[in-house]
Amino acid sequence: MLIQTTRFGPVDIDESRIIDFPAGLLGFSSYKKFALLQPDDNGVFFWLQSTDSADLAFVVTDPALWLPDFQANIRKEQMEELGLREVSDAQVLVIVNKREQSLTANLQGPLVVNSANRTAMQLVLAEKKWSTRHELVKLAETQVAKIA
Repeated sequence: MLIQTTRFGPVDIDESRIIDFPAGLLGFSSYKKFALLQPDDNGVFFWLQSTDSADLAFVVTDPALWLPDFQANIRKEQMEELGLREVSDAQVLVIVNKREQSLTANLQGPLVVNSANRTAMQLVLAEKKWSTRHELVKLAETQVAKIA
C-alpha cells in the first residue's frame, strides 16, 4: 500500500503495518487508519502516520524502554473491544512531543494495540501518577536545532 507523507514522501507500506483506531485519537477522531513507520532498525522512536492525511503523524515510543514500571491499566470492556485475550498480547505506545529543550511523553494517553488484529485505541488514564508531559530526555542545543 502506497501512502503519502510530508516527512518521507511516498512510502510503500506492508498491510500488516496498518493499525486501525475505530474511535480515532483524541482530537483526531475522524482519522482511523495509521501506519507504524520505523525510521531505522536501532531506533526507539517510530512514526504513527495517518494513511488518510500526509500531514498527520505522531512520534511514538514504547514507554517500557524509558519506565519499566509503567502500566496502562485497561478495563475488561476495552480488552473485549480490541479483541484482546491477555494484556500481554497488547503493544503499548505513547505519543512523544518536543517541549522546549526536552522530549516528553504523554503517559496519561497511551495507545494500546492488539498485535494480532492491529486494532487499537487511545486510553485516558485517571491515575495521577503519570503525566501528559513526562520528560524522557533533555536535548543538547545541536539536537534542538535538528528537530525544530
